[in-house]
Amino acid sequence: MKVRVDRARCCGYTVCHEICPQVFELDDAGFAVAANGGTVPATLEADVQEAIDACPAEAILRPDPDP
Repeated sequence: MKVRVDRARCCGYTVCHEICPQVFELDDAGFAVAANGGTVPATLEADVQEAIDACPAEAILRPDPDP
């Protein structure tokens, strides 16, 4: 699984970081960025899905799978 944070949508609520700090880091301005190029370890997929569902700004996206 891969994820990315849409910087135009992120409002800095930090909910994703609170749920899964191993995948979502905060930049100097307090906005989320996906660590490790957005690659999510299998052991954290459930936590990342929880973060996706909890994001008030709907800023966490999963890239379209390759055709």
